[in-house]
Amino acid sequence: MKATEFLKVRSVLTALALVVAPGVAVVGTATDAFAVTKISQATAESMFRQVGITWSSSGGCTDRNNSTCTSFDQLNLATAQGAQTLKRASGCALNITGGTETGHASGTYSHWNGYKLDYGKNTCVTSYIKNTFTYIGLRGDGAPQYRSGSGNIYADEGNHWDVLYYNCGGC
Repeated sequence: MKATEFLKVRSVLTALALVVAPGVAVVGTATDAFAVTKISQATAESMFRQVGITWSSSGGCTDRNNSTCTSFDQLNLATAQGAQTLKRASGCALNITGGTETGHASGTYSHWNGYKLDYGKNTCVTSYIKNTFTYIGLRGDGAPQYRSGSGNIYADEGNHWDVLYYNCGGC
């Protein structure tokens, strides 16, 4: 590909990346293979309402900097879409109890960085995960883990499911 053709393609990709949706930000450039799309609290709430997902927090708040809140600020779009996919595929009630707020373990694929959500446990969700996904062993902290066909990881942390979304799970 000639340099001028590359620049034209890059310009088109950059323009497309900027027209994602209201409340959505693209992190990285059009040439970054790992660019992640971040969404706002309002966009995430709207997406969750569309499919009947609920959320709660011990503090009754959404402040990302307060560990008693449940925040979706800076959530990855693929994570929100993964939650929608789980809800649609399982038909189970889903209540999010943890999002991007401070107070979770750190790392690249963390809650803070928008890759994880916590769900309250119920019989339907637990049965769906254990009967649909592949058991892959215990996490370092002893939590049993299950991998979906798309590669997302579901960890049973006792009183809730900690889910790592690498992608939207077939959205």
